[in-house]
Amino acid sequence: MSPQDVAEYLKSHPEFFDQHADLLQAVTLPHPHGGRAISLSERQMLALREKIKALELRLAELVRFGQENDAILERLQRWTRGLLLQRQARALPDALQNSLAEIFTVPQVALRIWDASDDFTDLAATRPVAPEVRTLADQLRLPYVGASAPAYALAIDLLDGPAVESIALLPLRRGAAPAAFGLLVLGSPDARRFHGGMGTEVLARIAETASAALTRLLS
Repeated sequence: MSPQDVAEYLKSHPEFFDQHADLLQAVTLPHPHGGRAISLSERQMLALREKIKALELRLAELVRFGQENDAILERLQRWTRGLLLQRQARALPDALQNSLAEIFTVPQVALRIWDASDDFTDLAATRPVAPEVRTLADQLRLPYVGASAPAYALAIDLLDGPAVESIALLPLRRGAAPAAFGLLVLGSPDARRFHGGMGTEVLARIAETASAALTRLLS
């Protein structure tokens, strides 16, 4: 009789161990981590403990993710509240950048707006940009995150500070308009801060909120 025959027999006769309960203690199996042989019931208990441990680790991971998400949402709400409370339109670009850097601990932030009304053309955020920057913003349908590649050199040049190793580019639009009216650039000397494997949902919300707030400056 082959091992497969034995396995099939036991599957087909679940009452076998009820009729031969003493075998459960008599049958021994190798310990999963080496060492002495153990009974079948002990082996089952070890397997159950390992499953419980794996579930506990998974639960702890889910709790950690939940806490991190709560923290991100709290920061997003605090940042949004600050924009809503800003009464002076002229102060809005600086307030937006400074609060973004502080609340989200972003080392470098740059903002550029084109198509601003004549009342705001003297602001730093409305300084002219190269046509390539505007084209780049138009082409981005979602925020870009990743390494500071040469293709984005003109956007990176908008940042001030140490060498940039990773960036996030957030196009600014009026609702679903195809053309962008501005670009928000986030930079970090840490290559792991903005990477291609990270989600962009929060960045997309930041872009939407910034876009809505900054429409006050447009012509």
